[in-house]
Amino acid sequence: MIVRDYIHQLVRRDPVRYHSLHADLVSARSGVTLEQYLWRAFRVSLLAGVLLAGIGYFGSMFLSLQMVTGKAGITNVFNIGIPSVLSSGLSTVYMQAAAAIVGFLIGVYAGYVLMLRLPSIEKGNRSIKINLTLHNAVAYMYAMRRGGAQLMTIFRSLSDRSNIYGEVALEFRQIVRDADFFGYDVVTAIRHLSETTPSEKLKNFLEDLLSVIESGGDMAEFLGTRVRMYQEEARFEQRQFLNVLSIVAESYVTLFVAGPLFLIIIMVVMGMMGGAAVLQLAIITYAVMPIGSLVFILLIDLISIKAEKTERYVRTKWLHTYSEVRVVKRDNEEYLFEQLKKYDRIRAIGHHLRHPLESFVSNVNHTLYITVPVAILYIMLVLVRVPQYQNFETYIAVVDDHIVIALLIIMIPYAIFYEIWSQKVLGIQSLIPDFLERMSGINQVGLTIAQAIAIMVNTNLGLLSYEIRRIKRDMDWGANFTEALMRFEERVSTPSIARTVTLITKASEMSGQINEVLSIASSDAKMSEVLKRERLSEMFIYTAIVYLSFFVFLFVVAVLTTQFLPVLANVTTTGMPQTGALAGLGSIPVETFGRLLYHACLIQALFSGLIAGQMGESALSAGVKHSCILLIIALVAFNFVLI
Repeated sequence: MIVRDYIHQLVRRDPVRYHSLHADLVSARSGVTLEQYLWRAFRVSLLAGVLLAGIGYFGSMFLSLQMVTGKAGITNVFNIGIPSVLSSGLSTVYMQAAAAIVGFLIGVYAGYVLMLRLPSIEKGNRSIKINLTLHNAVAYMYAMRRGGAQLMTIFRSLSDRSNIYGEVALEFRQIVRDADFFGYDVVTAIRHLSETTPSEKLKNFLEDLLSVIESGGDMAEFLGTRVRMYQEEARFEQRQFLNVLSIVAESYVTLFVAGPLFLIIIMVVMGMMGGAAVLQLAIITYAVMPIGSLVFILLIDLISIKAEKTERYVRTKWLHTYSEVRVVKRDNEEYLFEQLKKYDRIRAIGHHLRHPLESFVSNVNHTLYITVPVAILYIMLVLVRVPQYQNFETYIAVVDDHIVIALLIIMIPYAIFYEIWSQKVLGIQSLIPDFLERMSGINQVGLTIAQAIAIMVNTNLGLLSYEIRRIKRDMDWGANFTEALMRFEERVSTPSIARTVTLITKASEMSGQINEVLSIASSDAKMSEVLKRERLSEMFIYTAIVYLSFFVFLFVVAVLTTQFLPVLANVTTTGMPQTGALAGLGSIPVETFGRLLYHACLIQALFSGLIAGQMGESALSAGVKHSCILLIIALVAFNFVLI
């Protein structure tokens, strides 16, 4: 309570000092007051101080021991006398206490500064997410405005679709909140959002929107112009991102492909001096390479331009088609409803049995329910069947291959079904711009959307033709255009198609003539496809570099394993000096070095494939196929070629 009162007094006494922090908290939509956050920052900084104090206390033991024994340290060329306190037996205690105090102070300061910076970081993350889907939200606003909707109705409808439009919809929800709960008019609510939004792009849009409202300009024309302008800006942002991604890719190849390769060569050469290099090589193989690769995966994920994920919520709809029919309720009919539920469950199971692969294609994660237990069972059988070798290296050499096979049992089906789903979805998405453009042309001549769908059934649009026929069939069976289109979106279930379907359905609800909205949706879908192809073409060269780098890595390791290590194993120590650089030549653990080199290739194959997929197709799942290919190459090379 004392600390909280002090924080309260501090904020009241100097509010300007924390003005920027308060603005960041508001823009980040953190949901806490300034005083609550400062209290949280105080507790976190204390915890960080305690952790660093413990690290400093135990870490100083080694340093103080070296200073007392004189085994290491800076040469005292100036002959400066060491205080008697440090040379006495209490020096270790003093150094540990001083290190703990210094560590505590550094931890408190660093933790406090980091906590004060976190709202700004979160503000920046929200700004990126808002900018990614702003042009989609403006297109949605344009569709509703062309249908005659009022501005607050547009904001309310957009804010209700945060599952489709992500952060930008949550940002517009602030306008609805200010109008409903605080009594603001729409102009004041928009101005308040422009002052607190973390996105500079959204701020400029809102300020221009206010100018149009206050001057009485044509809002529909303004929104249509902004949609086209934001679509053009997307290409420039993509180019900037690809430049940054190319730097990251080159850094990865240099640091975690070529770098470990040089270190491995050095460690093997150092092994001539004895077995001290084994631990260092093990650290590089099992710690440096995996951790460094994970850091690069996180870095690429942070800087990547990713589409917002979409979610669908099932809502119960009460049908009033036959509301005038008299309903007679009877007793003892509960068992009939139970039989219906049982039939629905049996029908779902029967559908999966008749179409066993359909579930895996629609949701590739379902493959893990089968492959993971199979892989675990395989490993258990291997461990039971493997003889109990007395030599640990022999035991590991037998088991590790089967661990890789178990990993491939999990990864190969996942990669296959992901590629099937990806090719299907990519094929449909590539045809969406043409579909929308044709729909716009048909609607422009005066036909309704339902009539346009009936005409489009006879066109050849590849994979999309089947989905168009299903949309037409749903409409023939009584569903309206909106419901049929929503079912199409649920079957494909991608963010871009979800936003396109939402835009078209809302526009069709507002007006029958939506050719302009369809043209904008077609232009947006075409731009997305162009950007996707540009990224694939730009990143293909780096995917090829990852493969070539791995082959170089594998070749060098193969040379070390087949040419260098066997020679060292056959070296005799007769006549060798018992002291000096070559004293430990006969004690080189050749089998251990061979095992570490093999494992280094396997780890390199796994993470290089994942990073190649993430760079090229913006998804780790897309990199599973690359990892499978590289793992199989390494497995075959070390078991069937290098023998």
